[in-house]
Amino acid sequence: MADLTCDSLLAIIRSMSRDAANLLREARKRAGLTQRELARRAGTAQSVVARIERGLSNPSWETLTRLIAAAGFGLHSELVLGSTADSHMLQDVARILSLTPEERLAEVRNVNNFLAAARRG
Repeated sequence: MADLTCDSLLAIIRSMSRDAANLLREARKRAGLTQRELARRAGTAQSVVARIERGLSNPSWETLTRLIAAAGFGLHSELVLGSTADSHMLQDVARILSLTPEERLAEVRNVNNFLAAARRG
């Protein structure tokens, strides 16, 4: 798996901000609304809309869907399985296949215990 540096994380965040900005701007313009009109419909300030559209703010999913709904559009997302050719998930296959069924069950139990502890905080 590729190492995520601070710069690469910032690039991902900036890309997400640009995507939100483009979606919101397109929805607003297609609805024929000004930033002020959209903000009024969504119950927020015009400056919030402007900051998102300029990519200066990365809105939550809830905020973005609310703003887009105020423009009369819906926003839906789905998970799409990506290519597994370069997946980090394949790096552990040989080790897993070498385990006995009992060892595999123990690994699943360990992961389950870890996730349960993480959920508890």
